[in-house]
Amino acid sequence: MSKPFDVCIRGGGVVGSSLALLLARERLRVALVARPVPDGDLATPPLQDVRAYALNSASRQLLESLRAWPDAASATAVRQMQVWGDDGGQLAFTADGGKDSSLAWIVDVPALEQQLAEAVRYQPQIETVPAPVPAALSVVCEGKASSSRNAFGAAWTVKSYPQKAIAARLQSDQPHQGVARQWFSQGEVLALLPMGGDQGNSVALVWSVSVARALSLETLSPEEFSAAVQLACGAEAGRLQLASNRSSWALALSTADRWVGPGWALAGDAAHTVHPLAGQGLNLGLADAAALAAVVRAREYWRGLGDEKLLRRYERSRKGDVAAMGAVTDGLHGLFAQTDVRWQALRNWGMTGFEKSGPLKQWVTRRAMGQI
Repeated sequence: MSKPFDVCIRGGGVVGSSLALLLARERLRVALVARPVPDGDLATPPLQDVRAYALNSASRQLLESLRAWPDAASATAVRQMQVWGDDGGQLAFTADGGKDSSLAWIVDVPALEQQLAEAVRYQPQIETVPAPVPAALSVVCEGKASSSRNAFGAAWTVKSYPQKAIAARLQSDQPHQGVARQWFSQGEVLALLPMGGDQGNSVALVWSVSVARALSLETLSPEEFSAAVQLACGAEAGRLQLASNRSSWALALSTADRWVGPGWALAGDAAHTVHPLAGQGLNLGLADAAALAAVVRAREYWRGLGDEKLLRRYERSRKGDVAAMGAVTDGLHGLFAQTDVRWQALRNWGMTGFEKSGPLKQWVTRRAMGQI
C-alpha cells in the first residue's frame, strides 16, 4: 500500500503548485489535484493564453526559491510605471536603482505554469492525482468558482462591479523600454504591460470597461479593436496592433467568511479576489501560500496539520493585508467610476498631490514592490 498523504491541495494552478512545492520541502507527502501534464506538453505552452501577471519582488523571491521563475523573455522587468487620469492628472513611479531595480515583473502565465509543472514533476514528495484524496489537511486553491469551498461550508460574499476585464496581446512599432502604462478615464481602466524581455515591443492589455462596452469591443474586428485601444491611450506606447485573441471575465470584490476549519484551508482566489487595477491578485495568492507553509513549518511537534487553532494563525496573518488591498482597489474603482466633472477635478487634484508627496509616494512604491 502507498504511503498516506499529509496534504491534499485541490487546484494545480500557480498558487496550488507553489504551495505544493513549499510543503514538499517540509518533507510532507502532498497530493496535488490537477490535470497531469504529459512530457510533450511541457515544451509547448497552451496556445492563445493571453494572461499575464504583475509580480512583486516577494513573489519573485518565492518562485526563485522553488526554481520556478521563468526565463528573461517571459518575465519582463518594469523599470517605470506611468499613470494618467482623465483631466490632466499624472503619476510616475520609477525603480530606485538599488539592488532590486525593478518595480515589478510582468510574467507570461503559460511560461510560469510550465516552470511550475516541471518543478512539480521532479519533486518526489508530490503526486498529481485526478480527484481529492484523504489527507490530514486539505487546501482549496481552485479559484473563485471553487466547489470545494462550498462543501466545506465557507460562505462567499461577492460585490459585483458592473464591469468586465478584456485581456489581449498587442505589438507596438517601438520598444516598451520596460515601462508599464495605465489610463483612468470615464470609469475605464486600461493597462499596457511590457512583455517579451527588456528590448521587447509586445504588451499585455488589461482593459476594465462596462459590460455593455465589453460586449461591443469583443465583436470588433482585429483592426477595429486595435483602433479602439489606440484611441484610448494615444501615441504614448507607439502604434499598436492586436496580436492575439481576446479573453474577458467579470470583475468583483469577493471574500470567504472563513478561510480555515478543522482539516481544511482556503488560499488564493478561492479565499479572495480584488479588482485588477492594482495588479496584486496573484501576489496576494502567493503570499497566502508562503504564509500557510510558514505556519506549518513552525507548528508545535505535537500539533496535527489539520488542527484548527494552527490554521487560524494562517488566517490571521493574511486577512488584514487582503482586506486592506481590497479596500484600496475598491476605493480607487469607486473614485474613478464617477463621471461627474467635479469628481474628475477632485481625483486628478489628488493624483497631482500624491505625485508631489515625497515620502508617502516612496512608501506606497515600496509596498507595491512587496517591500515592507
